Order: sequence, then C-alpha cells, then structure tokens
Amino acid sequence: MPRNEETRLVNRAKRGSAEAFRALVDTYKERLFAFVWRMIRDHHEAEDICQAAFVKAYEALDSYSEKYAFSTWLFTIAYRLCLNQLRRRKASGAEVDFSRIGRPEPDAPRTLANSEEARRLRDAIWAAVEQLKPQQRTSVLLFYREGKSCEDIGRVLNMPTVTVKSHLHRARAKLREALSAELVDDWMALDFLSDSHYA
Repeated sequence: MPRNEETRLVNRAKRGSAEAFRALVDTYKERLFAFVWRMIRDHHEAEDICQAAFVKAYEALDSYSEKYAFSTWLFTIAYRLCLNQLRRRKASGAEVDFSRIGRPEPDAPRTLANSEEARRLRDAIWAAVEQLKPQQRTSVLLFYREGKSCEDIGRVLNMPTVTVKSHLHRARAKLREALSAELVDDWMALDFLSDSHYA
C-alpha cells in the first residue's frame, strides 16, 4: 500500500471510520499472521495474538506517529504480544513443539514454490530460523520476509540499529552452523546470508 494511502486511512480511522480501519486490517492481516505464526508456531494462538494486536492498535491510534510506517508500529505491538505469550509458556513449563518444524502447516500462509527443491531449501532454512532466540528470530523475519530496514526493526525491538545488525550477524552465524554445508551454499547463492543486505 502506498504510504500516502496508508496515512489517509489511518487519519480516517482516527476520526472513527471503521471502514478505514478494516481496510488497514485487510492490508496487513496475512503478513502479520505469517510473522506471528513463525514466532509462536501455533495457529490458534497466532490468531488470538493478531486479533489482540489489531484491537490494541485501534485503541491506541491516537498515539501512532506518521513518521513511521503503520506496519512497523503494528508489528511492534504484535512482537510484544508474542514475547508475552512465549514468557507465559516458559512460566507454565510448556515447551515449543519442534517436532512440527519443517512440516507443512495447512492454515499458515505459504508462498507457492517454483520447485520441490526450492520448497525443500526454504523449509530447511526456516526450520533453522525457528530455533533462534526470539530477538534474533524477529530480526530475521522482519528483515528477510518483511523487507524492514534495520532502523525499523530497531523500533520494533526497542533497540539501537547497531544491535539489530549484531542480532542479524549472530543469527546468520547460527544458521550456518545449523544448516548443512550444501544448504548454506544454496542459501549463499540466493544472497540470503550476505552482509551487504544491511551494511
């Protein structure tokens, strides 16, 4: 969505237009769900978090600053809700179910694969991403899947840009360790691990 159209919808929503806010929800709901699901790995919890994020965004619209993209602000809200949920899981002794990693999730948004090999590569990469710490995982998801700048990611995570770059660097190092040499070579060929992305 063009930034000027986004701003127009936000301003209308601030004035009480439910239709304008619905347009914002429709624009970002799939991307937000994909992000939350990658963090939480539970369809129902991801749905609840997305719904809560949109409710909180609606209730706090007056505090939104047009200096930043609406999506960055929305992802910030969702990220904090994800962290709260992960903390609740840890406190209750619940563990993340890594047995499902790499398996297709019927309700999760999926990009159509060009080939079985491409699908295998993506699944292996994102399975490794699932094992990163939350801040590193969020940095990778927002940078590579959402195309967010390190500066925007810093706003989401409430940290300096240089720290985001450090998280990305460490995440890539861990992913290199987790993936086989063959997969790393393939990923490098895709320029996915290149430092030039955020230099």
